Amino acid sequence: MPSLFNKVIFQSLNNSFIKSKEKDAFYINGKFYTYSNFIQVISKIRFAVQTHTRHEEKIVGLILNDDIETYASIIALWFEGKAYVPINLDNPVYRNEKIIQHANICTIINSGEKTSFSNCNEIFPKNVSDVNIDLLPLSVSDNEIAYIFFTSGTTGEPKGVPIKRYNVASFINSFEKLKLDINEEDKVLQMFDLTFDLSVMSFLMPMLKGACIYTIPRNVIKFNYIIEMIEEHNITVALMVPSILHYLRKYFDEISAPNMKYNLFCGEALHLDIIAEWSKCIPNAEIFNVYGPTENTIFCTSYHYNRNSSNKEYNGILSIGKPMWGVITIIVDDQNSILPHGERGELCLAGEFLTPGYWKNEERNKEAFFFCEYNGEKTRFYKTGDLCVQDIEGDIMYLGRIDFQTKIQGYRVELSEIEFHAKRFINTINLVALAITNNIGNNEIAMVFESNQFDTTELFKYMAIKLPAYMIPTKWIFEIQFPLNTNGKIDRKILVARF
Repeated sequence: MPSLFNKVIFQSLNNSFIKSKEKDAFYINGKFYTYSNFIQVISKIRFAVQTHTRHEEKIVGLILNDDIETYASIIALWFEGKAYVPINLDNPVYRNEKIIQHANICTIINSGEKTSFSNCNEIFPKNVSDVNIDLLPLSVSDNEIAYIFFTSGTTGEPKGVPIKRYNVASFINSFEKLKLDINEEDKVLQMFDLTFDLSVMSFLMPMLKGACIYTIPRNVIKFNYIIEMIEEHNITVALMVPSILHYLRKYFDEISAPNMKYNLFCGEALHLDIIAEWSKCIPNAEIFNVYGPTENTIFCTSYHYNRNSSNKEYNGILSIGKPMWGVITIIVDDQNSILPHGERGELCLAGEFLTPGYWKNEERNKEAFFFCEYNGEKTRFYKTGDLCVQDIEGDIMYLGRIDFQTKIQGYRVELSEIEFHAKRFINTINLVALAITNNIGNNEIAMVFESNQFDTTELFKYMAIKLPAYMIPTKWIFEIQFPLNTNGKIDRKILVARF
């Protein structure tokens, strides 16, 4: 059986490389690189990988640098039938060493300065001389791994999420069925750290179409640079996290991006109020709210925002939509029994995007995956930890994280409901509700406002009309700017530690 990855990925890459050879492939740190440049770098790295790694060595570390060599390394490794594991040197050395040990990495590709990771051979692609172009992929099974991303683990140890080549190819197949017209004339924003799986969509999809990819340098204020990029370079396609909008909000009146064709959001709850405001900055763009955990390959549901009529929402959070082609979604109760439409429970995922399981972590696999009968077949599902409800038309409403639920005075409380009512009163200020533990061990509701200090009296009077007393925040602080993690999401752990 022909490889789906070869058909969907390599054939498209080769077509775009030939068709767009003299067009710009990347804009990195103020410099353009053509597809011709990119192809040459890929070939150099392939040669280095062939020379300095063993055939049976399937997993290679990749030091993340903001340069053409880093992106070329990913494609070169795929051509060689190998997987990449991104390693961010901004992370603690201890964490990176753990990742290297856990993935049994023997070779690291590094386009920067030499590192001192133990027992690792390093390939320096900038030191490799030019070679003949080599874009013929090795014959490799679709069951081989394409990449492993290590995410935070509850035990403090990073947990690995391997994604197979078949998963990636299935995602691309499914994305094509959304019928977004991305072509070689497009300019696509890549705002994500390469340790975040949304980066794969942001560089791979435009590359398959011969479009130009615009990256965000590490040493800049990200949201300021994004504004400049969108306006000055006429970005036409952008996948973003909603947190970015809260940073851009004060500039909305000044932003005009009529060239934007498609704007997708993923990674966090997308609130209707802010997307309604942002939509005026991108008057000609189609807007999509997409959803998906790393375990299910990038994203797997999609909702098309309607500018001119009502949208499906819950507590002001836009629906995450219906499952994409090749994806199965169910809502289950605490016993993993499938619930009917309209009943809230945990969202679980199955289908062609699903990871084979956490890397060398059977204990976590038993917790996160389960089998149940679906349409007469025994089907393996992943428990997302997201509290959702699915309507009769198949659209899914995101209600919040199950771990964003808390018990106050014996009552179950959804933090998203508290945020909803607070935002209704002060919709121009970003805020989060948190569950904190007080000094006698009881849970309390706290709120953090991304703002200078202001009088909260009228806000809490309003909330008292809308919510029972046990849901009213008892503590609150003000932050000029919310801390973000490397994926651009609000870092709630840091905020909880403020109390």
